[in-house]
Amino acid sequence: MARKDPRTPETKIKQLELELADRDRELLSFRKELAQINLQLERFINQIAGELKLAGVIQRSLVPTEIPTIPGFDFSTKFVASPITGGDYFDIFEMQDKMQFGILMSNSSGHGMASLFMSVLLKLTTQIEAKKGLEPEEVLKHMAREIQSNIKGEDLARVFYGIVDRRRYELTYARAGEVLSFLYKYAEDKLVKLDKGSEAIGKKTQNAYKAEKVKLDPRDRLIILSAGIINAVNEANEKYGEDRLHTIILERARSGCHDLRNEILFQVSHFADGRDYPHDLSVVIMEVKDKVIQLRKG
Repeated sequence: MARKDPRTPETKIKQLELELADRDRELLSFRKELAQINLQLERFINQIAGELKLAGVIQRSLVPTEIPTIPGFDFSTKFVASPITGGDYFDIFEMQDKMQFGILMSNSSGHGMASLFMSVLLKLTTQIEAKKGLEPEEVLKHMAREIQSNIKGEDLARVFYGIVDRRRYELTYARAGEVLSFLYKYAEDKLVKLDKGSEAIGKKTQNAYKAEKVKLDPRDRLIILSAGIINAVNEANEKYGEDRLHTIILERARSGCHDLRNEILFQVSHFADGRDYPHDLSVVIMEVKDKVIQLRKG
């Protein structure tokens, strides 16, 4: 038999009122805490957005807008900043030996100012080491030692560095990590993917790099792209991928280097259909002129 509640209706109502008041106070406290958390979150988002925006502005200023005029070669370059993750940097520069010039493409992971800082380090160390006339693999070793102490967590730096010798029309290059690089052999109508190289530069990676050499013939095209190209996504969250890239390059490889560059970026933009790129997009295309090589051989 259930026990009878000794409380009067008035007492019960009073008790319920007290419990309701406690709940109201708890709810008010919770709302205040939630508002404070939302304010902190909003400030954090604004800070990150501000850093990314600032990083994008500075990143664009780092990438060269003018490429040196080098007899025997044409160049076409383009940098498209991502509003999500940046870190791309490329350069083409003459060396102390005027019959040689360097080509650099790099990407550093991370967000905002962290990836920007890595890009600045990559730029400075490459320019300093390249001026010493070192071979590409030695430049990468020096670069890795310089930046490893500044890498945080799982951040990585991916680098392609090559030297073109105009005396022999030969490219010597070394790579660290995934930087897409191809050589289109005009006479054979063949696209060759250059050696994948060593692992990306990280906090604890081993700095063992090796150089590869390739011969440059009339109308050959060197095509170097950051991984942001193949990582662009469509509505179904499908990546653009290397297969589509190969198809576009082979279809337009015999057109001018500016046309090829524009077609690659147009197709990636069409694929993404207005969606933000997860990573920066960078394209460097070098075309070997036919007439200069013929004159040299003559």
